[in-house]
Amino acid sequence: MAIKKLLIANRGEIAVRIINAAKKLHIPTVLACSEIDVDSLAAKIADQIEVLGPARSEHSYLNIPAVIAAAQRCGADAVHPGYGFLAENAIFAQAVVDAGLIFVGPQPETIARMGDKALARSAAQAAGVPVVPGSVGEVWNLDEAQRCASSIGFPLLIKASAGGGGRGIRHAYSSETLTYELPIAQSEAQAAFGHNGVYLERFITNARHIEVQILGDGNKVIHLYERECSLQRRRQKILEEAPSPAITPELRQALCQSAVNLAQSINYLGAGTIEYLVDTDSGEFFFIEMNTRIQVEHPISEMITGVDIVAWMLRIAGGEPLSLDQQQIHINGAALEMRLNAEDPERNFFPCPGTVNELYWPQGEGIRIDSHLYEGYRIPPYYDSLLAKVVIHATNRPKALQLAAQVLGDIRLSGMKTTLPLHQRLLASDFLAAGDFHTNSLESWLTAATVVTEEY
Repeated sequence: MAIKKLLIANRGEIAVRIINAAKKLHIPTVLACSEIDVDSLAAKIADQIEVLGPARSEHSYLNIPAVIAAAQRCGADAVHPGYGFLAENAIFAQAVVDAGLIFVGPQPETIARMGDKALARSAAQAAGVPVVPGSVGEVWNLDEAQRCASSIGFPLLIKASAGGGGRGIRHAYSSETLTYELPIAQSEAQAAFGHNGVYLERFITNARHIEVQILGDGNKVIHLYERECSLQRRRQKILEEAPSPAITPELRQALCQSAVNLAQSINYLGAGTIEYLVDTDSGEFFFIEMNTRIQVEHPISEMITGVDIVAWMLRIAGGEPLSLDQQQIHINGAALEMRLNAEDPERNFFPCPGTVNELYWPQGEGIRIDSHLYEGYRIPPYYDSLLAKVVIHATNRPKALQLAAQVLGDIRLSGMKTTLPLHQRLLASDFLAAGDFHTNSLESWLTAATVVTEEY
């Protein structure tokens, strides 16, 4: 039941990535895009395009009937959602299945279950995976929240049950701040996700954000080791690496096995990521959430293992069993991913869309650039500001850091402000070189130093 024609319901670099993976498998591709994206790189390299509607996401990439209609018009038998937009929308996944199409991802019920933070937490506990101490399910009023807080202890996080991507989270450092923050968190959750359910969780101060990449075919699950994702600004990742410089072999084994256990317990199908907080003081690790889709940072896992994750998503969705065995998967060297965004760090990361006047990506061993840019391309102001992912692979971490600095210096990208100079400064920092950081380190570093950004 191999996929015969694939509709990509996404845009940007991930659409390009999926198209290229499909082409290697000889699967014809159709890009479902907005009117403003008809001249995108993804549109140029796809075998055909289907226009979903106007530029704004709600009229195009988030329009479920339009995506289903596009797939039916072009004769696609499968839909890949990429990341963002409808990728973790169980209603969309069910609509794809109900239309008689293949959804490239897990079953709709798995997306719904693991997308609800309270249900995901329960699933983790049932699989014997450690979870951050917190409320049992959602809390709905202040009295209930205060009782939970007294047993969890402060500081704690108030998290939207339907949240994701670092959104829908507020801090409470005392009973008084909980009283103030709870209704705000519920209101924000309702506005952002259409559901005001929240739950409470212990706030681990000096934590590492570690995630484990898994692949499953509904019966068998393997892992592709961990990624270090602690360098974040406002809970958005800036630079990732694999493997983590802070994880011992014993902790790695425990983390990765727990991820496999959880995915196995829910008969996971496709690519997924299980995210953890690692307490750097105690060495404990705790499950925080599962992403039932491809991740932005998947290339670094591919670089250290040699496994094409996107290709395996397509193969599994087409009914092929996972032929990879865990003993075949080894860590080879070290990889970094630096996200280049059209943002100006000097102005609080203000979005800076523009036209690409000059573009040069360095090439060579250990260098991979995932991007949708080309000279003359006008970046639309309606979507995420990600321009490219600069991915570096070397035999060890010091060499990867050295190559990354060299590559960033060789890039030529003009026409807008970008975060490239930020990455150059970050690569020169002592804490990154030492691998000594946690989830608050980057923001502290940014606060302490004025980041000078120039146009490249």
